[in-house]
Amino acid sequence: MFATIGRSSTRLALRQPPVAAQAARGFAAASDPGAIRVDLTDCYEVHNFSSFPTETYTTKEELVEYFKMMYIMRRMEITCDIEYKAKNIRGFCHLYDGQEAVGMGVQTALDNNDSWITSYRCHCVALLRGGTVASVLGELFGMKDGHTGGKGGSMHFYNKKNNFYGGQGIVGAQVPVGTGCAFANKYNTPPGEKMPVAFAAYGDGAANQGQIWESANMASLWKLPMIFCCENNHYGMGTSTDRHSSLDSYYRMGNHIPGMKIDGQNVFAVREGMAMIKEFCSTGNGPMFVEMNTYRYHGHSMSDPGKTYRTPEQVNAVRKNRDPIQFVKNMLIEQELMSEAEVKDLEKMLRKEVEAEVAKAKASSPPGPEELATNI
Repeated sequence: MFATIGRSSTRLALRQPPVAAQAARGFAAASDPGAIRVDLTDCYEVHNFSSFPTETYTTKEELVEYFKMMYIMRRMEITCDIEYKAKNIRGFCHLYDGQEAVGMGVQTALDNNDSWITSYRCHCVALLRGGTVASVLGELFGMKDGHTGGKGGSMHFYNKKNNFYGGQGIVGAQVPVGTGCAFANKYNTPPGEKMPVAFAAYGDGAANQGQIWESANMASLWKLPMIFCCENNHYGMGTSTDRHSSLDSYYRMGNHIPGMKIDGQNVFAVREGMAMIKEFCSTGNGPMFVEMNTYRYHGHSMSDPGKTYRTPEQVNAVRKNRDPIQFVKNMLIEQELMSEAEVKDLEKMLRKEVEAEVAKAKASSPPGPEELATNI
C-alpha cells in the first residue's frame, strides 16, 4: 500500500549527493516499503512531444535526502549574502536561493557522466557536482583551498572529474560550449550505445541570445544529445519576461525541436521530467528545449536589491505557496514521516554543519604569489 500526495495538499550530512548510488538503484517505486505516490499531472506542458510523467513515487529516505541537500544549498546561499555584506566576498555574486529544486532534480536524474554547464548563478551546481560548502565558500573568499584554488571566484566554478564545465560570466556563452560537450559525447560513444547528455542552463534573460539559436541549429542538424534548459526565474536582470521577450514560452523556442515546461519548484517534477528528457536525447533523437518555471528570492546579483521591479508581497507569496524546500518539508510532516519538532532539529543540525564548513573555509589562506603564473 502507498499513500498519495496530491498537489492541492502539498503545493507544497549531504555535501555530495550519492549520485552513483541513485543511478544504480533507480528512483523509488510503488513496490518499495512505505512508498508514497506523488501526483504530477499539473506539472508539465509539452511542445512537439507526445508524453510527460503523470506520477512518481518516493520514500522517507528520498525525502530526507532531498530536504537535507536543498536546505544546505539554501543556508549556503544565505551565508553568501551575509558574508558579502560583511565584505568578506567581493566582486559579483549571484545567488540561487529559491531555485534549489531545479538543481537537485536535475542532478538526481542525470549522473556525473553527463556534462553540465551553467550560468554565473553556479554555487549550488558546484556543490551538487562534487563540491563542499567549505570549497564553495573558500572560492568566494579567494582562498587556496577553494573550489578552483581561489582564482575563479563566484562565476567560475569547475570540476572536470565530474563533467561540470562551470559557470560562465558572459550571458548565454555557456550554451555553445555545452553544445560542444554534446558533440564530444556523441563522437566518443560507440554506435548503438546510449550517449551521455549535455545539459546547458541559462536564464530567461539569455533566452533570445543569437548563440543559443546557432547552437540549437547545429544540435538539431547533427542529432546531438543536448538539453537546452531555460531556468525561467521571470525577471532576468530586472525586467519581467513579458517586457523583454515576444515569446516567453521558452520550451517552445526551438521551433521543430521538442520542448517541455516543468514546475521547477517541485523536485519530483524536475527529476521525472529530466529522466524522460535524458532518455529521449541519449538515444539519438537529437536535442530538446526545457523550461524550468522557478523563482529567485534575491535580486539578480548582490548589487540588485530586487525591489524596484517586484514587490515584497510578490516574493512572499512565492515563499508561502511555492517554496521548493517547504514542499518537501510539508510532505515529511503530512505523511507523518517526521514531526515538526524533528524537522526543526534536523534544520538546526544542518545549520551548524554549514557554520562549521564556513569556519573551515575562513581558516584557509589566499593562494601564494607562485600561483600568479599557473593555469595561464
